[in-house]
Amino acid sequence: MADEEYEMDGGYEDEPVEPEIEEGVEPEEENAQQEDVPDALMGDDDKNEQEAVERPRKTSKYMTKYERARILGTRALQISMNAPVMVELEGESDPLEIAMKELRERKIPFTIRRYLPDGSYEDWGVDELIVEDSWKRQVGGG
Repeated sequence: MADEEYEMDGGYEDEPVEPEIEEGVEPEEENAQQEDVPDALMGDDDKNEQEAVERPRKTSKYMTKYERARILGTRALQISMNAPVMVELEGESDPLEIAMKELRERKIPFTIRRYLPDGSYEDWGVDELIVEDSWKRQVGGG
């Protein structure tokens, strides 16, 4: 009896189910209300959203080895798939070497999002973070 109430298809379908529109409800209702508001009033909200409030950051200004690995791997994959290279090449052909050169010159156009325990997050540009090359310490370079 309880088995008849549930479908056994596993919930997998080829396409997502379209939400049904209730009768008598216009789908463009929110946009219609915004059209009545003068542009001067709507512009203030856009300016507040664009001007991000600079709060003091809680996380470290150093890039972790995990962030570095993820950035280099992702960028090397992009370069191997013919993404535009952001630095001048001097004979490099290995995508990982090119990605490392881009990271050294702070030219990788990525943003790192660090989530905090309270559910908020901080966005750091790759060019804002301090990157330590672990291989320099191993080789003895300064």
